Amino acid sequence: MTWASDPAPATPAFGPRVMLRVLRRAVPMALLVFGGLGLLLILRLPERAFHGHARPWTPYLTRTVCRGALRLMGLPRHVRGVAMTGPGAMVSNHVSWLDIFVLNAGGCIVFVSKAEVARWPGIGWLARATGTVFVTRDRRNAARDIATLRDRLARGQTLVFFPEGTSSDGLRVLPFKPTLFAPLIEMGLAVQPVTLSYAAPRGADPRVYGWWGDMAFGPHLAATLALPQQGHVTLTYHAVRHLTPDTARKPLAAMLERDVRNAL
Repeated sequence: MTWASDPAPATPAFGPRVMLRVLRRAVPMALLVFGGLGLLLILRLPERAFHGHARPWTPYLTRTVCRGALRLMGLPRHVRGVAMTGPGAMVSNHVSWLDIFVLNAGGCIVFVSKAEVARWPGIGWLARATGTVFVTRDRRNAARDIATLRDRLARGQTLVFFPEGTSSDGLRVLPFKPTLFAPLIEMGLAVQPVTLSYAAPRGADPRVYGWWGDMAFGPHLAATLALPQQGHVTLTYHAVRHLTPDTARKPLAAMLERDVRNAL
């Protein structure tokens, strides 16, 4: 994450009562997430044997785990619209590590992520296990990245990526980069803009769920779990856009960016 806005929200004081609140949420979430990961790895063995690189079974487990994690955290998820299915891509604004849970809870999808995420402790393990596609976002490797995405789309997968290329404080949408739209246009597939809108609990900083700049994951996770009450997140699925090989990437990126921003 390289973008930064105003100073980040203050970290709460972690007294005994706050620590107890964090543990009351964190322990069940960890058991669910890593227990689900273990079950996914076991289920992946026969899935790979029968279906190869396709994943017709495990995404349903991922969806169930993510819904349960949000419920244990106490963060309600409000949904507007209908998620697309089949080959194509959803494109969303990027606010936080929470986005992964919120979007996975909405459907059977495959994330596209920057390559360095694969090396992050915890998050990287989960990302690799759930079939995340890792791209470098380096112009020198653009052809290879696009070929990888084209292969996943040819398998009928619904990809999800964040065209901003980084995360924000949740109060704005950054400019969409057009590079990753190339295989969608070439193959004449569909793309669906999605807006993630986080509402902070009463009295909290409105950017409390945002994870951006050089903010470390651990402290932000703890601060989120330490909130006395959670706010909510609204997930808006916009109208699907059907592309053709003559669709221009930059105007497409600008149009999808407007769709996402209008619902924020």
